[in-house]
Amino acid sequence: MGWETRDRIILGGAAVLAFGMVAGGYLLGDGLTRAKAADRSVTVRGLAEKDVTADLATWSISYSATGFDLPTVRGQIDANTRELRAYFEGLGFRPEALTPVGAGVNQWLNNGVNTITITQRMLLRTNDIARAQRAVAQQFDLVRRGVTLQEGSGMRYSFTKLNNIKPQMVAAATRDARAAAEQFAKDSGAGVSGIKSATQGYFSIEPRDGEGGEGGSDTPFKKVRVVTTVDFYLR
Repeated sequence: MGWETRDRIILGGAAVLAFGMVAGGYLLGDGLTRAKAADRSVTVRGLAEKDVTADLATWSISYSATGFDLPTVRGQIDANTRELRAYFEGLGFRPEALTPVGAGVNQWLNNGVNTITITQRMLLRTNDIARAQRAVAQQFDLVRRGVTLQEGSGMRYSFTKLNNIKPQMVAAATRDARAAAEQFAKDSGAGVSGIKSATQGYFSIEPRDGEGGEGGSDTPFKKVRVVTTVDFYLR
């Protein structure tokens, strides 16, 4: 093989190598550009709220009687329990809606005299929210019947059907997040693509109108709230 032929082969090989390096560099650069574009994203939060009405009411009721001998005090408690049951039955509650959940007896000496206090605890549990509200509104009638409720006796309203509304609330929160991402993208001259990652926050159930109802008591009117965090790709 002559020098001229060998030079043409070397030059040809160099040209192929140079082309390969240019092509490889182009592909590498294009890949990096596409990877960088794919990595562009924005993280936003979406909010969804829904007003609901409680479907379960529970009233923990405590009352007591005090005296100097056990049979007399127990008789007073039994009388209060009958009046309590009569009060709720008069409002239309079934007898099984009211159940005893505990009792306590306390004895001490007061100026050398044995004093006894019996405390009875009852629980009202019902899905009739309107009737439960009437029971609370008219509870002073229990005082007229001789039943004095202890501090801490109060109605609690609960919403137990959260699983029924979770899917649509998560969807609404995601739509809200996308709207925020689209506004961000518009302001920055970009567009919004698919979801890169998403995190569902905790669902909270709070009184709809603040800390509680009138006088600070619980209310059956609730607000369910969820915040989602979504990372959207930008294009």
